Amino acid sequence: MLAIIDYEMGNLRSVQKGFERVGHSATITSDPAVLAEADKIVLPGVGAFRDAIAALRERKLIEPIRKAIDAGKPFLGICLGLQLLFDKSYEDGEYEGLGVLPGEVVRFRVPSEYKVPHMGWNQVQFCRRPPIFDGVADRAHFYFVHSYYVVPTDASVIATETEYPRLFCSSIWQDNLFAVQFHPEKSQSVGLHVLKNFAEL
Repeated sequence: MLAIIDYEMGNLRSVQKGFERVGHSATITSDPAVLAEADKIVLPGVGAFRDAIAALRERKLIEPIRKAIDAGKPFLGICLGLQLLFDKSYEDGEYEGLGVLPGEVVRFRVPSEYKVPHMGWNQVQFCRRPPIFDGVADRAHFYFVHSYYVVPTDASVIATETEYPRLFCSSIWQDNLFAVQFHPEKSQSVGLHVLKNFAEL
């Protein structure tokens, strides 16, 4: 069973429909018992880091997430779901994250001709090629919407980088843990291919 974590902070149905379009059913749940039974888990997210971590804590989902990752279950974070995996975020203050990976979430500081949020299609270039990117061309375009990005303490977890205008980490990979800053469910066929690869790990 593939489970999508519901903490009322993500476009859950869009992610679920993305998996369905590539032939895989996915269950939307906020039940820790269901997560414990799941074979694969997805943590999507749209919105503010502070509200998201508070919602996960309120629903008692933090420990189930950590346990699933520690148990070796394939785990996919999407957008805010990537940022939440790190130690802390500086979005509208300073807030602790899940602490699964060491590092911080910081705001873009860009020249005036660049807009924040970073919104639209942009290229992704490989530092390493995780299995969820099998069959995806280097510098393929994915759809982004975000004002903050992750800065991992350990650069070896960086899977891809994207330029805006400097390079930033656009996805990570560590063992069974995968997470992307872009929205695969909004990235047409190439994004659906990533979801399919994850579902078939």
